[in-house]
Amino acid sequence: MRKIIAAMNVTLDGFCDHTAMIADDEIHEHYARLLRDAGALLYGRITYQLMESYWPSVVKNPTGNKPTDEFAVTIDNARKIVYSRTMERVDWKNTELRREVIQEEILDLKRQAGKDIFVGSPGLIATLTQLDLVDEYQLGIQPTIAGSGLTLFKNISDRVDLRLMGTKPFACGVIIVTYERTKK
Repeated sequence: MRKIIAAMNVTLDGFCDHTAMIADDEIHEHYARLLRDAGALLYGRITYQLMESYWPSVVKNPTGNKPTDEFAVTIDNARKIVYSRTMERVDWKNTELRREVIQEEILDLKRQAGKDIFVGSPGLIATLTQLDLVDEYQLGIQPTIAGSGLTLFKNISDRVDLRLMGTKPFACGVIIVTYERTKK
């Protein structure tokens, strides 16, 4: 069975603030490798629209920065599933639109053969955590204190126990921590 891996960058104080994140060459290379190993990427509307508004344009007009351009191509080619009740259609290639998160559909996706599934939206990570569907968390702890913003685990009402699987420091100060959800 494939794993669902929640992959998200957060500030040191636990906020998901895209404008406060470091995205240097080493970080882009890391996430490009991660996406190459993905069977699918799951996004909520806001994160999808943020990604879709930028990365396809980099594919069409490369920046000249190899890690950034390779990340753009990798995410462009990845299978993406976006969950939104308000979007009418999606235009980014390899993207499917789903209206709502249905636990059995996610379980069916996990049961399919293939590579692991990555979730990259704070709200969707919280929803899948509540449904006990996330197997692993890969959090990029950014060396920034934002002070306020969107928290990653908003509305989580039940305790979730995790086991540290590893850490990976980056020269820019980011540390990726990987946790596995312990079984109940």
